[in-house]
Amino acid sequence: MSENLDLVRSIFAAWERGDFTAADWADPEIEFVQVDGPEPSHSTGLAGMAASFGARKNVFEHVRVEAEEVRELDDTRLLVLVRNHARAKVSGIDIERLGGARTAHVWQIRNGRVTRLAMYWDRDHALADLGLSG
Repeated sequence: MSENLDLVRSIFAAWERGDFTAADWADPEIEFVQVDGPEPSHSTGLAGMAASFGARKNVFEHVRVEAEEVRELDDTRLLVLVRNHARAKVSGIDIERLGGARTAHVWQIRNGRVTRLAMYWDRDHALADLGLSG
């Protein structure tokens, strides 16, 4: 098992418990991209990533993120097929009814730090971008 795989699995171990507080895994200049979905965005640095995560936590409660499958794409990139668990704060609607329960992340890692994290609302979009099939 690669060090990159170990790193991503350790991040998801915290996220599965709803703990999003640590960012020691991220490069200080991390590129954080929400590729599609309700609010596509692109930021650089820890502050930008924190703002994006904070915006999500303002909308949803009981947020947990589960890695359903992790695939090593090459020496620096991993694809994670994700299952999100959350409920909208205002409406109480579960994220699954909003179409955002099964998503995908593409992680790029160098020297033990995540340098790029691309989150896809549409799992098929991620697979197509990578030239893969489900």
